[in-house]
Amino acid sequence: MTDGRITTAKLGDNGPEVGVQGLGCMGMSFGYGPSDADASRATLERALELGVTLYDTADAYGAGENERFLSPFFKAHRDEVVIATKFALSIPPDDPTRRIVRNDPPYIRQAVEESLKRLDVDVIDLYYMHRRDVNVPIEESVGTMADLVREGKVKHLGLSEVTADELRAAHAVHPITAVQSEWSLFSRDIEPKVVPAARDLGVALVPYSPLGRGFLTGSFTNAEQDLTPGDFRRQQPRFTGDNAATNASLLELIRSVADSHGASLGQIALAWVQQQAAVHHLPVIPIPGTRKPMRLEENTAATRIVLTDDQLDLLNGIAAQVAGNRYADMAFTSAGRE
Repeated sequence: MTDGRITTAKLGDNGPEVGVQGLGCMGMSFGYGPSDADASRATLERALELGVTLYDTADAYGAGENERFLSPFFKAHRDEVVIATKFALSIPPDDPTRRIVRNDPPYIRQAVEESLKRLDVDVIDLYYMHRRDVNVPIEESVGTMADLVREGKVKHLGLSEVTADELRAAHAVHPITAVQSEWSLFSRDIEPKVVPAARDLGVALVPYSPLGRGFLTGSFTNAEQDLTPGDFRRQQPRFTGDNAATNASLLELIRSVADSHGASLGQIALAWVQQQAAVHHLPVIPIPGTRKPMRLEENTAATRIVLTDDQLDLLNGIAAQVAGNRYADMAFTSAGRE
């Protein structure tokens, strides 16, 4: 069964053609509690059948375990997939729960070699700087990333959670294909500056957590009560205590739109993100994560939902009412530095 394939879009001015929705693979082996490997593999295969071609991972997801998990799928479909992975979140050997942001050239070179080995590929299609180390000039870091392109180890460069000025400075060194930042009905802080900069430079936006880490689907309403102890969402301010109760009440606005389309909450949240491509006039390729084929089918079907102007206006009012930051420490986000 291969019906329901999604359409495609160009990943920025200098990037490849990809499905208009990608797949975030982190949760298949990291971050969201126990997972079913067989179900995750089936999800990967179903995604490809439905036209999903951009697959997103990072070296920090399970200390490389996510890259290793994905490797057999990538090898089996190398000419059909666009592999995106990231560097910058170094894991200290004495404390695997910590992350240290590193953008220095020696570390970048070490990281790319390790990712290539774990993925078991000759070249990475899209290589992101996962987070920004403000102590290293971005020109220096991107210069090293550009060397990787010239050496044939990487095809395209991406940045994650950068400010508009950082994006412009990086793009002056080497064309940037994509910027990955959190963007959803709950998280819109990139719209005033980062989105216009990306549009001006011909850079695609790749929204991560377009479903608000699952909260916008209604699958949980309080992380401490509803999620397993190993789930990192239990530490995020929006999903606990009074903030969670306030934010759960906002789902009713989404539900009113969902009912009119015969759709789920998550589908409306995704349709809103997908429609930002037309609103802001740039490529927008969200990467919702899932580990179940059924959810994958639900997510891709959202690409065919068109929201009316009135519905967009209603949904646009949600973000201003959200309680709590998206991270406890916003210093590592574009919003924390913009």
